[in-house]
Amino acid sequence: MAKLTVRDIDVRGKRVFLRVDYNVPLEEKDSQMVITDSTRIIETLPTLKLLMEKGGRLILAAHLGRPKGKREVTMSLAPVALKLSELLGKPVAFVDDCIGDKVASAAAALKDGEVLLLENVRYYSEEENNDPAFAEKLAKVADLYVNDAFGAAHRAHASTEGVARIVTRRGGLAAAGLLMERELKFLGDELENPARPFVVILGGAKVSDKIKVIDRLLEKADTILIGGAMAYTFKLAHGVKTGKSLVEPDHKGTALAAEEKAKLRQVNFQLPTDTIIATPVDTGKLNKKGKPVYDLTQIRTVSGDIPDDAEGFSIGPETAANYVKIIQSAKTVLWNGPMGMFEDARFAAGTNAVAQAVVDATRNNGAKSIIGGGDSVKALNKAGLGDQVTFMSTGGGASLEFLEGAVLPGVAALSEK
Repeated sequence: MAKLTVRDIDVRGKRVFLRVDYNVPLEEKDSQMVITDSTRIIETLPTLKLLMEKGGRLILAAHLGRPKGKREVTMSLAPVALKLSELLGKPVAFVDDCIGDKVASAAAALKDGEVLLLENVRYYSEEENNDPAFAEKLAKVADLYVNDAFGAAHRAHASTEGVARIVTRRGGLAAAGLLMERELKFLGDELENPARPFVVILGGAKVSDKIKVIDRLLEKADTILIGGAMAYTFKLAHGVKTGKSLVEPDHKGTALAAEEKAKLRQVNFQLPTDTIIATPVDTGKLNKKGKPVYDLTQIRTVSGDIPDDAEGFSIGPETAANYVKIIQSAKTVLWNGPMGMFEDARFAAGTNAVAQAVVDATRNNGAKSIIGGGDSVKALNKAGLGDQVTFMSTGGGASLEFLEGAVLPGVAALSEK
């Protein structure tokens, strides 16, 4: 699936409608919304700089949060325009709308190499509905289309799919940005014929969320290591008591079927042999979302049943040591999902051990290490190891769907090479 990229197109003097993922975290400080993590903006800079050098006139579109078709001042992209200008070292124009006369005027005023950022496309409900008329309005200022927002590519929205279709129908081109190109390379091409041993590490909360990925990767992996809360559903399926742990009783059959497929395909399918547990005690308080706050007491490690009053929070040290040994000998590693509640230092050791093993395999064994987005990326960054792996996906849900083998609308809409 070789898609056209920004390297392949002539953009000089042309208006490039560039879909980016600027859904950055914001918090209010001194009555102003401030960006707390600029990673998603920084990751687009190579694409922006290349297109600017090539003389494109860039019109950036993005969403922020879930304003549900209404103007929410806390979800404005205005702070992003300021941060982007600072990062580029050049002015970035901003218009407080994404369609209409103001946008047309601002786009017409652009010179070669200049940048314009549009307001949050989700201020219009038509964006998420992929409304054809709205897509036409967005596309009015576009000569070419570029998508560098892999994290939104699994959504068939107006700015991710509709505009691309309109531009190509008019005879224009729809290309992948450099970030999108890397996502497709590492999550797609590199995993088609991985160097072996190919070790897959899967964590997260639910078997139901990951079963399609497990099923697909069982066709390619040499070893699959299971961690996170979804391990408890596998345990439950084997008759092990799981106490108050997060489980999916309706998916015991799903878990056993995955293990049976692994056996048939001679895939080394590993479950945790020990678990770090704690007893939750209700404090009588509520958090900001109105949910009860619990103190986690009597933290200990068990190898078998989890007591009825306790809950599992991470893989134990024996499991971590076993997983580390397997990972360190890998030639390709795919990691999607932490091994436990890594945000709490008391339960972070297992996830941190896996993170370090992935880095060691990369550095010492020449392994290609691919981190499949979401909390795995957060865990690596929290451990200060994010810059020591081969590739970290920006995708989250898009990464998961792509690994499942799903066709992503935002990718399918791009022009073939």
